[in-house]
Amino acid sequence: MTRLSVLDLSPITEGSDAAQSFKNSLSLAQHAERCGFHRYWLAEHHGMPGIASAATAVLLSHVGSGTQRIRIGAGGIMLPNHSPLVIAEQFGTLESLFPGRVDLGLGRAPGSDMQTARALRRHMQSDTDEFPQDVLELIDYFSDQPRQPVRAVPGRGLNIPVWILGSSLYGAQLAAALGLPFAFASHFAPGQMMDAIAIYRERFQPSDRLVRPYVTLGFNVFAADTEAQAHRVATSAQQAFVNLRSGRPGRLPPPREGYLQQVGLQEQAMLRQLLSCSAIGTLEQVREQMQAFIEATGADELMVAGQIYDHQARLDSYSIAAEAGRSLEAVPA
Repeated sequence: MTRLSVLDLSPITEGSDAAQSFKNSLSLAQHAERCGFHRYWLAEHHGMPGIASAATAVLLSHVGSGTQRIRIGAGGIMLPNHSPLVIAEQFGTLESLFPGRVDLGLGRAPGSDMQTARALRRHMQSDTDEFPQDVLELIDYFSDQPRQPVRAVPGRGLNIPVWILGSSLYGAQLAAALGLPFAFASHFAPGQMMDAIAIYRERFQPSDRLVRPYVTLGFNVFAADTEAQAHRVATSAQQAFVNLRSGRPGRLPPPREGYLQQVGLQEQAMLRQLLSCSAIGTLEQVREQMQAFIEATGADELMVAGQIYDHQARLDSYSIAAEAGRSLEAVPA
Protein backbone atom coordinates (compact mmCIF):
# COMPACT_ATOMS: atom_id res chain seq x y z
CA MET A 1 0.00 0.00 0.00
CA THR A 2 1.30 3.46 -0.88
CA ARG A 3 2.36 5.41 2.17
CA LEU A 4 1.14 8.93 2.82
CA SER A 5 3.29 11.57 4.49
CA VAL A 6 3.16 15.33 5.10
CA LEU A 7 5.26 18.12 3.60
CA ASP A 8 5.07 21.40 5.52
CA LEU A 9 6.57 24.78 4.61
CA SER A 10 5.37 26.30 7.89
CA PRO A 11 3.53 28.98 5.91
CA ILE A 12 3.22 32.50 7.25
CA THR A 13 -0.25 33.71 6.34
CA GLU A 14 -1.30 37.30 5.71
CA GLY A 15 -2.08 38.97 9.04
CA SER A 16 0.00 36.47 11.02
CA ASP A 17 3.64 35.87 11.94
CA ALA A 18 6.30 33.15 12.26
CA ALA A 19 5.44 32.44 15.90
CA GLN A 20 1.91 31.41 14.91
CA SER A 21 3.29 29.40 11.99
CA PHE A 22 5.41 27.35 14.38
CA LYS A 23 2.37 26.63 16.56
CA ASN A 24 0.46 25.58 13.45
CA SER A 25 3.29 23.32 12.28
CA LEU A 26 3.35 21.48 15.59
CA SER A 27 -0.44 21.21 15.49
CA LEU A 28 -0.27 19.80 11.96
CA ALA A 29 2.40 17.24 12.91
CA GLN A 30 0.35 16.09 15.91
CA HIS A 31 -2.74 15.86 13.71
CA ALA A 32 -0.80 13.90 11.08
CA GLU A 33 0.37 11.49 13.75
CA ARG A 34 -3.20 10.89 14.91
CA CYS A 35 -4.36 10.42 11.31
CA GLY A 36 -1.71 7.77 10.62
CA PHE A 37 0.62 9.63 8.24
CA HIS A 38 4.01 7.93 8.01
CA ARG A 39 6.32 10.95 8.25
CA TYR A 40 6.33 14.73 8.55
CA TRP A 41 8.91 16.74 6.63
CA LEU A 42 9.84 20.43 6.65
CA ALA A 43 11.48 22.20 3.72
CA GLU A 44 14.37 24.66 3.99
CA HIS A 45 13.82 28.05 2.36
CA HIS A 46 15.48 31.38 3.06
CA GLY A 47 14.47 34.99 2.59
CA MET A 48 10.88 34.02 1.72
CA PRO A 49 8.29 36.22 3.47
CA GLY A 50 5.69 33.44 3.45
CA ILE A 51 7.84 30.52 4.67
CA ALA A 52 9.01 30.16 8.28
CA SER A 53 11.06 26.92 8.10
CA ALA A 54 14.48 28.47 7.41
CA ALA A 55 16.06 27.03 10.59
CA THR A 56 14.83 23.58 9.66
CA ALA A 57 16.62 21.47 12.28
CA VAL A 58 15.57 23.84 15.08
CA LEU A 59 11.92 23.65 14.05
CA LEU A 60 12.15 19.84 13.72
CA SER A 61 13.30 19.69 17.33
CA HIS A 62 10.17 21.62 18.33
CA VAL A 63 7.99 19.24 16.34
CA GLY A 64 9.77 16.14 17.63
CA SER A 65 9.25 17.21 21.23
CA GLY A 66 5.51 17.50 20.64
CA THR A 67 5.01 14.15 18.88
CA GLN A 68 5.58 10.53 19.81
CA ARG A 69 5.72 8.18 16.81
CA ILE A 70 5.61 9.95 13.46
CA ARG A 71 8.91 10.18 11.60
CA ILE A 72 10.25 13.72 11.30
CA GLY A 73 12.73 15.05 8.80
CA ALA A 74 13.86 17.51 6.19
CA GLY A 75 12.40 17.58 2.74
CA GLY A 76 14.87 18.89 2.45
CA ILE A 77 18.07 20.46 3.64
CA MET A 78 19.64 22.43 0.79
CA LEU A 79 23.15 21.09 1.21
CA PRO A 80 24.97 23.74 -0.89
CA ASN A 81 24.01 26.21 1.85
CA HIS A 82 25.88 24.34 4.57
CA SER A 83 28.98 22.53 5.66
CA PRO A 84 28.24 18.76 5.62
CA LEU A 85 29.74 18.51 9.12
CA VAL A 86 27.26 21.03 10.52
CA ILE A 87 24.32 19.12 9.03
CA ALA A 88 25.71 15.83 10.38
CA GLU A 89 25.90 17.36 13.85
CA GLN A 90 22.42 18.88 13.62
CA PHE A 91 20.75 15.68 12.48
CA GLY A 92 22.91 13.59 14.78
CA THR A 93 21.48 15.72 17.58
CA LEU A 94 17.94 15.18 16.32
CA GLU A 95 18.45 11.43 16.04
CA SER A 96 19.87 11.36 19.57
CA LEU A 97 16.83 13.24 20.84
CA PHE A 98 14.28 11.24 18.82
CA PRO A 99 15.91 7.86 18.07
CA GLY A 100 14.60 5.94 15.09
CA ARG A 101 12.38 8.78 13.89
CA VAL A 102 14.62 11.10 11.86
CA ASP A 103 15.02 11.41 8.06
CA LEU A 104 17.46 13.62 6.17
CA GLY A 105 16.47 14.65 2.65
CA LEU A 106 19.13 16.53 0.69
CA GLY A 107 18.56 19.02 -2.11
CA ARG A 108 20.98 20.67 -4.52
CA ALA A 109 19.09 23.94 -5.11
CA PRO A 110 19.89 26.80 -2.72
CA GLY A 111 16.23 27.27 -1.75
CA SER A 112 16.65 31.00 -2.22
CA ASP A 113 18.17 33.56 -4.56
CA MET A 114 21.92 33.48 -5.17
CA GLN A 115 22.55 36.58 -3.07
CA THR A 116 20.96 34.86 -0.07
CA ALA A 117 22.86 31.65 -0.87
CA ARG A 118 26.16 33.52 -0.75
CA ALA A 119 25.20 35.06 2.59
CA LEU A 120 24.53 31.56 3.94
CA ARG A 121 27.77 29.87 2.89
CA ARG A 122 29.84 32.81 1.57
CA HIS A 123 32.38 30.78 -0.46
CA MET A 124 30.14 29.26 -3.13
CA GLN A 125 31.91 28.43 -6.40
CA SER A 126 29.67 28.70 -9.44
CA ASP A 127 32.06 26.72 -11.65
CA THR A 128 32.14 23.60 -9.48
CA ASP A 129 29.33 21.26 -8.53
CA GLU A 130 30.28 19.99 -5.09
CA PHE A 131 26.92 18.42 -4.27
CA PRO A 132 27.81 14.73 -4.91
CA GLN A 133 31.01 15.05 -2.87
CA ASP A 134 29.15 16.86 -0.08
CA VAL A 135 26.54 14.08 0.04
CA LEU A 136 29.24 11.41 0.33
CA GLU A 137 31.07 13.42 3.00
CA LEU A 138 27.86 13.81 4.99
CA ILE A 139 27.01 10.11 4.78
CA ASP A 140 30.53 9.25 5.91
CA TYR A 141 30.07 11.30 9.08
CA PHE A 142 27.22 8.94 10.06
CA SER A 143 29.29 5.76 9.58
CA ASP A 144 30.82 3.69 12.39
CA GLN A 145 34.31 4.11 10.94
CA PRO A 146 34.47 7.45 9.09
CA ARG A 147 37.25 7.82 6.55
CA GLN A 148 37.73 11.45 7.58
CA PRO A 149 39.81 12.52 10.57
CA VAL A 150 37.05 14.87 11.74
CA ARG A 151 34.21 13.26 13.70
CA ALA A 152 30.58 14.37 13.93
CA VAL A 153 29.58 14.35 17.59
CA PRO A 154 26.75 13.56 17.81
CA GLY A 155 26.36 11.85 14.44
CA ARG A 156 28.96 9.13 14.16
CA GLY A 157 27.47 5.63 14.04
CA LEU A 158 23.88 6.80 13.80
CA ASN A 159 21.72 5.11 11.19
CA ILE A 160 19.94 8.15 9.76
CA PRO A 161 18.16 7.52 6.43
CA VAL A 162 19.47 9.88 3.74
CA TRP A 163 17.35 10.81 0.71
CA ILE A 164 18.13 12.67 -2.49
CA LEU A 165 15.54 15.29 -3.46
CA GLY A 166 15.14 16.74 -6.91
CA SER A 167 13.00 18.53 -9.45
CA SER A 168 15.01 17.46 -12.51
CA LEU A 169 16.87 14.45 -13.89
CA TYR A 170 20.04 15.28 -11.97
CA GLY A 171 18.74 14.15 -8.59
CA ALA A 172 17.33 10.95 -10.08
CA GLN A 173 20.70 10.02 -11.55
CA LEU A 174 22.57 10.75 -8.32
CA ALA A 175 20.08 8.87 -6.12
CA ALA A 176 20.30 5.86 -8.46
CA ALA A 177 24.11 5.88 -8.53
CA LEU A 178 24.37 6.11 -4.72
CA GLY A 179 21.57 3.62 -4.02
CA LEU A 180 19.50 6.09 -2.01
CA PRO A 181 15.74 6.73 -1.89
CA PHE A 182 14.54 9.49 -4.21
CA ALA A 183 11.92 12.19 -3.63
CA PHE A 184 10.73 14.28 -6.57
CA ALA A 185 9.20 17.75 -6.13
CA SER A 186 6.24 17.06 -8.40
CA HIS A 187 3.97 19.17 -6.18
CA PHE A 188 5.43 22.32 -7.78
CA ALA A 189 7.76 21.15 -10.61
CA PRO A 190 6.09 18.20 -12.34
CA GLY A 191 7.58 18.70 -15.80
CA GLN A 192 10.28 15.99 -15.69
CA MET A 193 8.63 13.72 -13.14
CA MET A 194 8.00 10.66 -15.33
CA ASP A 195 11.46 10.80 -16.94
CA ALA A 196 13.12 11.19 -13.54
CA ILE A 197 11.22 8.19 -12.12
CA ALA A 198 12.19 6.04 -15.11
CA ILE A 199 15.87 7.01 -14.95
CA TYR A 200 16.01 6.40 -11.21
CA ARG A 201 14.45 2.95 -11.43
CA GLU A 202 16.42 1.87 -14.49
CA ARG A 203 19.82 2.97 -13.15
CA PHE A 204 19.38 2.15 -9.47
CA GLN A 205 22.40 0.48 -7.86
CA PRO A 206 21.63 -1.41 -4.63
CA SER A 207 23.58 -0.22 -1.61
CA ASP A 208 23.95 -1.05 2.05
CA ARG A 209 21.33 1.66 2.66
CA LEU A 210 18.70 0.50 0.15
CA VAL A 211 18.34 -2.72 -1.83
CA ARG A 212 15.62 -1.62 -4.27
CA PRO A 213 14.38 1.72 -5.65
CA TYR A 214 12.06 3.77 -3.48
CA VAL A 215 10.18 6.72 -4.98
CA THR A 216 8.38 9.45 -3.05
CA LEU A 217 6.43 12.06 -5.01
CA GLY A 218 5.13 15.43 -3.90
CA PHE A 219 1.37 15.72 -4.30
CA ASN A 220 -0.94 18.61 -3.42
CA VAL A 221 -4.26 17.92 -1.73
CA PHE A 222 -6.99 20.51 -1.25
CA ALA A 223 -9.91 18.63 0.25
CA ALA A 224 -13.16 19.72 1.91
CA ASP A 225 -16.71 18.54 2.52
CA THR A 226 -17.87 20.03 -0.78
CA GLU A 227 -16.17 20.47 -4.13
CA ALA A 228 -16.82 24.22 -4.04
CA GLN A 229 -15.13 24.54 -0.64
CA ALA A 230 -12.13 22.56 -1.86
CA HIS A 231 -11.65 24.75 -4.91
CA ARG A 232 -12.00 27.83 -2.73
CA VAL A 233 -9.27 26.82 -0.24
CA ALA A 234 -6.99 25.92 -3.17
CA THR A 235 -6.99 29.55 -4.35
CA SER A 236 -4.53 30.56 -1.61
CA ALA A 237 -1.86 28.28 -3.07
CA GLN A 238 -2.77 29.37 -6.58
CA GLN A 239 -2.30 33.03 -5.67
CA ALA A 240 0.99 32.26 -3.93
CA PHE A 241 2.35 30.44 -7.00
CA VAL A 242 1.40 33.29 -9.34
CA ASN A 243 2.88 35.88 -6.99
CA LEU A 244 6.12 33.92 -6.67
CA ARG A 245 6.53 33.36 -10.41
CA SER A 246 5.75 37.03 -11.00
CA GLY A 247 8.54 38.14 -8.68
CA ARG A 248 6.20 39.15 -5.87
CA PRO A 249 6.70 36.55 -3.12
CA GLY A 250 4.63 37.25 -0.06
CA ARG A 251 2.70 35.72 2.80
CA LEU A 252 0.07 33.10 2.03
CA PRO A 253 -3.07 35.04 1.06
CA PRO A 254 -6.64 34.21 2.09
CA PRO A 255 -8.92 32.39 -0.38
CA ARG A 256 -10.32 34.45 -3.20
CA GLU A 257 -13.64 33.60 -4.80
CA GLY A 258 -13.43 33.01 -8.54
CA TYR A 259 -9.68 33.55 -8.61
CA LEU A 260 -8.99 31.43 -11.69
CA GLN A 261 -11.53 33.41 -13.68
CA GLN A 262 -9.85 36.66 -12.65
CA VAL A 263 -6.34 35.89 -13.94
CA GLY A 264 -5.15 35.82 -17.53
CA LEU A 265 -4.81 32.81 -19.80
CA GLN A 266 -1.06 32.72 -19.26
CA GLU A 267 -1.47 32.47 -15.50
CA GLN A 268 -4.17 29.82 -15.87
CA ALA A 269 -1.89 27.72 -18.08
CA MET A 270 0.99 28.10 -15.61
CA LEU A 271 -1.21 26.96 -12.72
CA ARG A 272 -2.50 23.95 -14.66
CA GLN A 273 1.08 22.88 -15.26
CA LEU A 274 2.38 23.65 -11.76
CA LEU A 275 -0.54 21.98 -9.99
CA SER A 276 -1.00 19.04 -12.33
CA CYS A 277 0.04 16.70 -9.50
CA SER A 278 -2.84 17.65 -7.24
CA ALA A 279 -6.19 16.49 -5.96
CA ILE A 280 -8.98 18.99 -5.34
CA GLY A 281 -12.43 18.00 -4.11
CA THR A 282 -14.39 15.84 -1.71
CA LEU A 283 -13.27 12.60 -0.10
CA GLU A 284 -14.31 10.46 -3.05
CA GLN A 285 -12.89 12.86 -5.62
CA VAL A 286 -9.57 13.06 -3.78
CA ARG A 287 -9.42 9.28 -3.48
CA GLU A 288 -10.01 8.87 -7.22
CA GLN A 289 -7.40 11.48 -8.13
CA MET A 290 -4.82 10.03 -5.75
CA GLN A 291 -5.47 6.53 -7.06
CA ALA A 292 -5.04 7.67 -10.67
CA PHE A 293 -1.75 9.38 -9.78
CA ILE A 294 -0.41 6.28 -8.06
CA GLU A 295 -1.42 4.09 -10.98
CA ALA A 296 0.36 6.43 -13.40
CA THR A 297 3.58 6.64 -11.37
CA GLY A 298 3.82 3.54 -9.18
CA ALA A 299 4.86 5.81 -6.30
CA ASP A 300 5.92 4.07 -3.12
CA GLU A 301 4.93 7.12 -1.08
CA LEU A 302 3.09 10.41 -1.54
CA MET A 303 4.39 13.46 0.28
CA VAL A 304 1.17 15.44 0.68
CA ALA A 305 1.46 19.22 0.53
CA GLY A 306 -1.38 21.60 1.26
CA GLN A 307 -0.82 25.36 1.33
CA ILE A 308 -4.16 26.34 2.88
CA TYR A 309 -4.76 29.70 4.57
CA ASP A 310 -7.11 28.69 7.40
CA HIS A 311 -5.40 26.30 9.81
CA GLN A 312 -8.54 24.32 10.66
CA ALA A 313 -9.35 23.95 6.98
CA ARG A 314 -5.83 22.66 6.47
CA LEU A 315 -6.23 20.08 9.22
CA ASP A 316 -9.58 19.03 7.75
CA SER A 317 -7.97 18.62 4.32
CA TYR A 318 -5.29 16.32 5.74
CA SER A 319 -7.95 14.32 7.57
CA ILE A 320 -9.74 13.72 4.29
CA ALA A 321 -6.46 12.85 2.55
CA ALA A 322 -5.68 10.29 5.25
CA GLU A 323 -9.14 8.73 4.97
CA ALA A 324 -8.79 8.59 1.19
CA GLY A 325 -5.38 6.98 1.55
CA ARG A 326 -6.73 4.12 3.62
CA SER A 327 -8.76 2.87 0.66
CA LEU A 328 -6.09 3.23 -2.02
CA GLU A 329 -5.03 0.14 -3.94
CA ALA A 330 -1.35 -0.75 -4.19
CA VAL A 331 0.14 -0.55 -7.67
CA PRO A 332 3.40 -2.29 -8.71
CA ALA A 333 6.18 0.07 -9.79
